[in-house]
Amino acid sequence: MVLGEKNQTRLEKGERGMTLALNADANAGVTAMRDGFDFVLETLEAWLSGNVEGFQGPLEIFKFKGGQSNPTFKLVTKSANYVLRRQPAGQLAKGAHAVDREARVLEALADQDFPVPRVHAFCDDETVIGSKFFVMDMVEGRIFWDAGFREVAAGERRAYFSEMNRVLARLHQFDPEALRLGDFGRNGNYFERQIARWSKSYLADTDAGRDEGMDRLIEWLPAAVPQEDESRIVHGDFRCDNLIFHPVQPRIVAVLDWELSTLGHPLADFAYHAIMYRMPPDIVAGIGDVEPASVSLPTEAEYVAEYCANTGRDRIPDYDFYIAFNFFRLAAIFHGIKGRVARGQASSAHAAERAAAYPRLVKLALEAMESCR
Repeated sequence: MVLGEKNQTRLEKGERGMTLALNADANAGVTAMRDGFDFVLETLEAWLSGNVEGFQGPLEIFKFKGGQSNPTFKLVTKSANYVLRRQPAGQLAKGAHAVDREARVLEALADQDFPVPRVHAFCDDETVIGSKFFVMDMVEGRIFWDAGFREVAAGERRAYFSEMNRVLARLHQFDPEALRLGDFGRNGNYFERQIARWSKSYLADTDAGRDEGMDRLIEWLPAAVPQEDESRIVHGDFRCDNLIFHPVQPRIVAVLDWELSTLGHPLADFAYHAIMYRMPPDIVAGIGDVEPASVSLPTEAEYVAEYCANTGRDRIPDYDFYIAFNFFRLAAIFHGIKGRVARGQASSAHAAERAAAYPRLVKLALEAMESCR
């Protein structure tokens, strides 16, 4: 049996997250509570008893190893295990660590039988553990780091890809208003706002230097935005390692890491997922180093066609624009990491690697741009 839960640092900050995969040792992947995360167990247990239906103590708490964006804990009781996800204590950047937004989208999607962990309760009383938090189910299943699913028999890999495609397509078909998420983000002009945001970020970080390729992208992207505008719930970081699969079946039982979710263009969200086909695996989970058919995977064209079939589209006319946009966004994030490395402010152990990968992301964005012409 494998248990999975993931806590990923905000993508804007460019830091690597973590995945927990608990095997036969029920507490593998977790650590005892340590300084900086301690809170009064009795106070939390009293709150859980009054707010989580069916909760029965005594309670043990373990800290998941990995990222620190929204610290995540395993709550162990005799009757059930839970996951607690909290804001970090102390001063927070505006809009960051919004666990209330995560809980809200999880609750809305669970009501539609979409595969997400069930949220039991949200707490905005910071006196309980020192910050806002929510408690959700611990979900059983498997998490794959390898985007090529090489742990799976070759004959089964297409089924896993089809399942990812199906689940993301289903997310993009929800009407935000019908799920009472019409105010979950700004409607319309998603690309204009995103391009402006990341262009400003790139231009402001002079410590990381200017790049001719990024300057070309900043000039080209605003003029190339497709006219068709859509607004749907987007995940923001839909990758294989943010998914929990059934222990033995090619079926997603939980989609994790909704910290970047908002209202946005569904094709931006799909293209972010699909850049795995062009992404070197040493940068972010990708299969850009292999010919898909040689490892029994659908080709990129086949995967795009399957998404179109799942969403009722004939085709995606500006597909390479969406790819270029996503590589540009990632490049801007990695450029920011490069600046923090130059200033000696990078907190992630992987920061230097990501700074070094920045030029390759610019190159991939330019290649997609050229394909549009």
